[in-house]
Amino acid sequence: MSAAQSRLNQVKDILTMNKTATTIPFDPNCTKFPNRKDVPTRMDAPPGAAWVWGDDDQLGRINLLTPARVKSAAAEIKTGESIALNLPLNIPKVPAFHREAFKHEIKTLFKGKAYDDLYTLNTQSGTQWDGFRHVSHLPTGTFYNNTHEADIIGPNANLKCSVHHWSEHGGLVGRGVLLDYRAYADKKGVQYSSFIDHRIPYEELYLCGKDQGIDIRPEAQGGDVKIGDMLFIRSGFIASYYQTTPDDWEKVALRERGIGQKDQQKWAGVAQEEEMLDWLHDCYFAAVAGDAPSFEAWPSNREYYLHEYLLAMWGCPIGEMLDLEKLAKRCRETNRWTFFVTSAPNNTPGGVSTHANAIAIL
Repeated sequence: MSAAQSRLNQVKDILTMNKTATTIPFDPNCTKFPNRKDVPTRMDAPPGAAWVWGDDDQLGRINLLTPARVKSAAAEIKTGESIALNLPLNIPKVPAFHREAFKHEIKTLFKGKAYDDLYTLNTQSGTQWDGFRHVSHLPTGTFYNNTHEADIIGPNANLKCSVHHWSEHGGLVGRGVLLDYRAYADKKGVQYSSFIDHRIPYEELYLCGKDQGIDIRPEAQGGDVKIGDMLFIRSGFIASYYQTTPDDWEKVALRERGIGQKDQQKWAGVAQEEEMLDWLHDCYFAAVAGDAPSFEAWPSNREYYLHEYLLAMWGCPIGEMLDLEKLAKRCRETNRWTFFVTSAPNNTPGGVSTHANAIAIL
């Protein structure tokens, strides 16, 4: 950025009482952040990366959940009704992507007197947050903020970008925004299976928001999305799962894995497109989540996955298989699509992912 442009931004900030993020590291308390195409670049980052919070950052866009924004989000609590967003740990019975099923044993300490639990599980078999160690920028094998495989496994493994940093930060607490795309699609006569790679483009999400009375553009562009909001998209996967027989579900869940379009694991989700990338970036969501196994439509029909951008390039957690059924019902009944949300990530040093342990409060 030129000196003249920097000075112009300073003058604008004074006149509008804003604080614009212009140089790395960004201050999370800023009130204006650059669009995707204008983010300052780092020489050690892949093209398009937004590693903007400092060389030692472990939180990515969770940084946006500042005390001021959390306090402001608390105003969303109107009735005090709380709704858990987590599936039972043993659902799905047969996990997608050939992941391990949850196992629960009861250990007898003293017969008839005392017992313990024993859990065996893959944290990504059910309701989860993908952490920054989950998926890299695939062409370079680089994870968020210049984390590499040697940081994650092997003799020199360390705690760089581990999910326990999220827990030490105080979890994910702030304002949630729900887009009930499945209800909108049903209303408009758009029929699709949750078990195919149905792609939900930005334009459809925009119209879905409009139908709910929400302008899903960021506030900086005249919309209703605030910096640090957490996005939730209901695609209808959970309802479809419960409507499917166990035998039919097992056939779906155990479809063969492959590379790219050869992957037979197919799931509905948001589309890979430039408009979607711009929107997800420019809204400065603290996290994004859906009710399907992959958030984005799977497999990708482009040369990239949204996982690469959200996790590795921007440091934005991805929530998957959150149970949004009851929340969507109550939001529709009350005609309120924003709410207070809390999530307590597992405090697992070195962790790749975590249970969501999420609750919405209306």
